[in-house]
Amino acid sequence: MEIAIVLLAIAVLFIIKTVKVVPQQNAWVVERLGKFHASLTPGLNFVVPFIDKVIQKHSLKEIPLDVPSQVCITRDNTQLQVDGILYFQVTDPKLASYGSSNYIIAVTQLAQTSLRSVIGKLELDKTFEERDIINAQVVAAIDEAALNWGVKVLRYEIKDLTPPKEILHAMQSQITAEREKRALIAASEGRRQEQINIATGEREAFIARSEGEKQAVINKAEGDAASILAVAEATAQAIERIASAIQKPGGEQAVQLKVAEQAVIAYSKVAQDAKTTLIVPSNMTEVSSLIASAMQMVNTGKNAGH
Repeated sequence: MEIAIVLLAIAVLFIIKTVKVVPQQNAWVVERLGKFHASLTPGLNFVVPFIDKVIQKHSLKEIPLDVPSQVCITRDNTQLQVDGILYFQVTDPKLASYGSSNYIIAVTQLAQTSLRSVIGKLELDKTFEERDIINAQVVAAIDEAALNWGVKVLRYEIKDLTPPKEILHAMQSQITAEREKRALIAASEGRRQEQINIATGEREAFIARSEGEKQAVINKAEGDAASILAVAEATAQAIERIASAIQKPGGEQAVQLKVAEQAVIAYSKVAQDAKTTLIVPSNMTEVSSLIASAMQMVNTGKNAGH
């Protein structure tokens, strides 16, 4: 009975040593008699008990690695406190086990030295403007060396760039001055545009007024021309009617009567002037004498006016 229990225990131990279940996204490195034998893939695997040995288990997932903060010196001799994070992934379990004694420490140190080298080529202002370029250059420098360690560097991100307090204060003053400058420029541009708008409005108003005055003059001239034309046409029609009336029977007598009426009117106006000497014919019943007298009165009025 005891022998059976011993054999059962040996069988269970044999099975445990023989069967290896590797989780997903993992790789186990196996040595056979102290020499690399194979990399176990995820799933059920079998090894030779007491001969094969799992020496290292690697995760194939993307691993974030916090790179310790360090002081870097820029091209213009300014110190920067730089803090970053590195993302990498084991791609070759064999090289990760035998290429470096500790690939995590190796990647961390290489990230620090590469970062110092990249920062040293840039001026202070450029380090804040070109973070993407810095990240890409650090990844390129690390990835080339990390291939020998079975590691693929995916990306590097700068978490923080901290200049000295004096530099930070100067930068803040510069930013404040730049914003004030932009505000003054914007205000002057606004005043300039306002003056342009006012001048444009006044010019357009003057043009509108001049166009209105021009049109008013044109309209008045056209009205005066139409009025003169109407008067001329009326006068012509009146003359034509008078001429036509004279040709009719009694027309001449009517004209003489009209002249006599005008003579009487002229006589009454001249008589009102005490300074005018008037000779009146004795026989006022004769039309010819009245007309002659009227003509004399007209001439007398003209002479008095002169």
